[in-house]
Amino acid sequence: MKIALAQFNPTVGDFAGNSARILSLAAQAKQRGADLAVFSELCLCGYFPQDLLERPAFIERNQQELKELAGKIPLPSIVGYAGRVTSGNGRGKSIANKAALLCGGRVAFEQIKMLLPTYDVFDESRYFQPADHQSVYAFHEEQLGITVCEDIWNDKNFWANQLYDRDPVAEIVGKGSTVLLNISGSPYTLDKRALRFEMLRTIAQKHTRPVIYVNQVGGDDSLIFDGASMALTAEGNLAAQAAAFEEDIVLFDTATQKGEIHEQPQEEIAYAYRALITGTRDYVRKCGFQKVLVGLSGGVDSAVVASIAVASLGAENVLGVSMPGPFSSQGSKDDAVKLAKNLGIRFISIPITQVFESYKQALVPAFENRPVDVAEENIQARIRGNYLMAISNKFGSMVLSTGNKSELAVGYCTLYGDMAGGLAVISDVPKLMVYELARWINREREVIPRSTIEKAPSAELRPNQKDEDSLPPYEVLDRILKAYIEEVKTPQEIADHYGFDLKLVRDIALLVDRNEYKRKQAAPGLKITSRAFGFGRPFPIAQKFIP
Repeated sequence: MKIALAQFNPTVGDFAGNSARILSLAAQAKQRGADLAVFSELCLCGYFPQDLLERPAFIERNQQELKELAGKIPLPSIVGYAGRVTSGNGRGKSIANKAALLCGGRVAFEQIKMLLPTYDVFDESRYFQPADHQSVYAFHEEQLGITVCEDIWNDKNFWANQLYDRDPVAEIVGKGSTVLLNISGSPYTLDKRALRFEMLRTIAQKHTRPVIYVNQVGGDDSLIFDGASMALTAEGNLAAQAAAFEEDIVLFDTATQKGEIHEQPQEEIAYAYRALITGTRDYVRKCGFQKVLVGLSGGVDSAVVASIAVASLGAENVLGVSMPGPFSSQGSKDDAVKLAKNLGIRFISIPITQVFESYKQALVPAFENRPVDVAEENIQARIRGNYLMAISNKFGSMVLSTGNKSELAVGYCTLYGDMAGGLAVISDVPKLMVYELARWINREREVIPRSTIEKAPSAELRPNQKDEDSLPPYEVLDRILKAYIEEVKTPQEIADHYGFDLKLVRDIALLVDRNEYKRKQAAPGLKITSRAFGFGRPFPIAQKFIP
């Protein structure tokens, strides 16, 4: 049997558009000789709909569209959707996350997702009723064992600590499945693709059955899906793989155990760069915008964001705005101009010094001639934020904010200033990785000026200011932040592991905790690490726990 792994980029709630893509890809798969097409998790309604699932009209549309799709689809296909269930004991949720096999003009078979994740960005138990059993379905010469995403992430031979009591894969193998199919909505994070492959290989080798894994591709708010759907032989060898971050179809033949393998980015930084491009493009487009603007400071953060914007949307859709102030260096101003020229984007310069002086004069009665401090620094950032939002309002362009994860973690950013915007492109990218991205962008030619990368980072809000005036070196800071935020280590554990001063680690941890209020008001950001700020890391603002 020839199986088509059909990955595409759905939009949440766009039933007509998603159905059209499913029909088109199914037709292409049939033309290429496939016997079955497999699509991704909840692809009919888009993954993940969140509280749209609580609207009866949304579920009704799922049911209606699936029925219509079954009558039109030119090839037997497995499609993910949200459908109604009836609990036998009258308790539980009224809907489930389902995989439907459409065949002969009807829904021939359904499998409900059994394992519902409730960690990180996932909260599926809030919405869905889990399956109470697994079933197989006879199709052609095979016995199909269908699972949905998380259902394959609980193999006892792979995970030291299992999150669930049941293993859906083992259960369908026990019922005679000859082919293991998984439809997935698995977001990308750094280094996850290697983990995912090793897990799937373990399953294939353990059960001596081919594994077909079909993942969503594209951006959905903060989440980025890399696709990279794959088929593994019963021996655990890669036999087919779709492109990363692109809609694609590849075929796998269960008889010959052979398929098509499309090229993938090899370096992890290249993969991450593609992820950020995908997330930016889809967030902007799916929110109904065509153009964006970026405040260009001459620093590496704004340079990387502008470069991602151009790669995502085209140079003709990006505006660079320089807003030099009284402490902006000539080098930074020159670097902003050079970057814009290298990227081929429109560029304007709107100085803030005169407005800043007016602000200070107006605030004399309130400030009572007190010494200059962070208040005056923040005024400059907020003037810039005002400028950017004014241009956004006037021309209907989305502002891309430029703060990185290291800054956002410790509050080295200004509310309603440099945090203003519609999307925080690199808010989950640590500072050292920003430099790594800059070097990757410059791998073939100098796009980002070398001086931007080589100079000491500075907000340039006071004379001769440097980031290290307020923060430890980023080589130290980023290690502490990764351990504290992503690995959930205590300050004592971090200090012992790295040999850092315990007081320094505790001070950084307190900065992270005390600046939660800022992050709650930040623009949505693109998630690429295992623990990003946002709805996957829900910490209270008003709290007094000291680690």
